Amino acid sequence: MPAPGSTPAAQLRRVTAAGPQLAWAVGEEGLAGPSSGRALAMMWNGGVWTKTDLSHLTHTRLSDVAGVCADAAWSVGRQTGAASPLLRWDGTTWREAPFPGFGEPDVRLNAVAVGPDRRVWVCGSRGGAAGLLCGEGRRWRWLDPLPVESANLYRIVPGSSAGEVWLCGDRSNGGGWSGLVAHWDGAWTVLPPVAGLRLGLAGLHSAGPDDVWAVGTEAGIGGPPGRPGNPALSHWDGTAWTRVEAGFTLGSLTGIAGDAHGRAAWITGWNYQDQTRSTYLRRDGDGWTVVRGPAGPAPAPYLNDVTSVPGTPDFWSVGMTSPTPAPPTEAYAERLQA
Repeated sequence: MPAPGSTPAAQLRRVTAAGPQLAWAVGEEGLAGPSSGRALAMMWNGGVWTKTDLSHLTHTRLSDVAGVCADAAWSVGRQTGAASPLLRWDGTTWREAPFPGFGEPDVRLNAVAVGPDRRVWVCGSRGGAAGLLCGEGRRWRWLDPLPVESANLYRIVPGSSAGEVWLCGDRSNGGGWSGLVAHWDGAWTVLPPVAGLRLGLAGLHSAGPDDVWAVGTEAGIGGPPGRPGNPALSHWDGTAWTRVEAGFTLGSLTGIAGDAHGRAAWITGWNYQDQTRSTYLRRDGDGWTVVRGPAGPAPAPYLNDVTSVPGTPDFWSVGMTSPTPAPPTEAYAERLQA
């Protein structure tokens, strides 16, 4: 599905859908030479993706987005100067929203989610500690810090009940870093580390406390400069993590989404050894099967995220038209219409 209007180099990092007629995607554009680029936001109206005006803002990247209706969506991004922004879509445009710690030099907002009760959850860090910011639009508060030192949180997803979220990222293990998964339901539960050599988690999906999937990339050690990592897929059964084969050995896994029944269904990835089309993993019983995306104008697309479309069996995925964020790479989107 064309996502026109971005200035190369550009990419969409995250996507969220409120229904078949409404979705948002965010990322960055204008990455060329020494430029740090500028924020990019697009909106789906049921027929086309259109670029939304961000000229009143000065942020260099939007890293995540979550939305539930036409006048209620949220985004977070890379700070400009000392400010790590929290943005709200008001039905017409994106505007900065104040929150405790806004403007503090050590505050970083990395990801955002909206729960079933429309409560907004943001993960990031403040005062050197990873944690959660929770609010309802006007009133915000930081919750107890994550009880893990040297941790980074990159993704947050709602749980099955109000007041419950799951988070993933990475944590120091002395000689590198391991995958981190944590759960908040009024108190923190930190799962055992997902073992790996320099392993970072980019996404997770929970169908319950004994059915959690985490995806990411293991950088490993050795190899020539520029060597790609290895896709990492792990399952938590309530007792231990089990590593699952991804179906290819060089590349990455970037996002995961569930179906209408809450079961993990699709994973976005990048297969270094076959870049002719986009790469997905589809849930097939208790395992996963590699599926290729459509042929199109992008000869080697790289996908960053996938999300379900509420009220339908459809899914959106977004990324960029090549694996490298350099001109002429542009924003890119695909849609699965089941």
